[in-house]
Amino acid sequence: MIEQSTTMALNVIAKQMVTAGKGILAADESFGTIEKRFAKIGLPSTEENRRAYREMLFTATGIGKCISGVILFDETIRQSTADGRAFVSVLQDAGVLPGIKVDAGTTADPASPEEKLTTIGLDRLAEQLKEYVQLGAKFCKWRAVITIDTAKGLPTDGNIRQNAKDLAAYALVCQKASLVPMVEPEVLMDGGHTIGQCFAASEKTLTAVFEELERVGVAIEGVILKTNMIIPGKTSGQSVTAQQIAEATVKLFKKVLPSNLPGQAFLSGGQSEQEATVNLNAMHQQGELPWQLSFSYGRALQDSALKTWSGKTENATAAQAELLHRAKMNGLATLGKYSPDLEKIY
Repeated sequence: MIEQSTTMALNVIAKQMVTAGKGILAADESFGTIEKRFAKIGLPSTEENRRAYREMLFTATGIGKCISGVILFDETIRQSTADGRAFVSVLQDAGVLPGIKVDAGTTADPASPEEKLTTIGLDRLAEQLKEYVQLGAKFCKWRAVITIDTAKGLPTDGNIRQNAKDLAAYALVCQKASLVPMVEPEVLMDGGHTIGQCFAASEKTLTAVFEELERVGVAIEGVILKTNMIIPGKTSGQSVTAQQIAEATVKLFKKVLPSNLPGQAFLSGGQSEQEATVNLNAMHQQGELPWQLSFSYGRALQDSALKTWSGKTENATAAQAELLHRAKMNGLATLGKYSPDLEKIY
């Protein structure tokens, strides 16, 4: 069990992470992921290019007005600006909480090889977190992925349960290190499943996750959930509105999320920048909710900024404006005050 004093301290940070009007920037891309994104703008993924890109993002003037936290990668939490300021210090000075991705990627599930587990790194996590605390991290993130393929009977109950156990084990280690765990069970958008099948898989997944968190003694008051919206698969051909997505997602959350959870920060999961904003806004048209619904987007905050920057120093200011614009739009969405018309105003 986590001591009450620790739980209270974690709750303060967790609430700060999901402050209304703000959200979390996911800048924790692995080497492979950032290489693919840089390839789209014709930029090699060198350490200096990665550093320069993250500097452009983190030094945007006023970033703390609409970004509450940034998830960093192991390389990034150790890096500094060109003039020698540690990225962690830059974020802290802007009123932004530094966080760190601590899972080491997925591996095939031995019991179901077409599904994934995220167990790599659990055995050394406690020792690793000591260093991250010294580097200034205030929260962590661990991602598990759930695959839907109804023709193959996926997801399996066994895979869901093992991922839930691993997420719970990670969360407990984080809280013992006085770090808020972001618990990220992502039901993937890949595939031809319907919105109803996404609902069913997400319900099983979230039910198992909170059962395991409770079983091992994780303090829910000091946890942030990061999961998917309830949406159909990319190749399903099913057309749904933002209203339908919001209704399904909120219906599920009211069914399975504990009321003492501080908040949920949505992943974008492959949605376009504006889709992610519209859908988040629709959540806040569903009436009073017991938890704050926020965002923790990567591509849906960075895509336009990355294209505008394109590796050129002279484009940094314009690229930062793109980042801040998307963060502002999503901040308004957390208040239920977003409208597509605002895209032209801000």
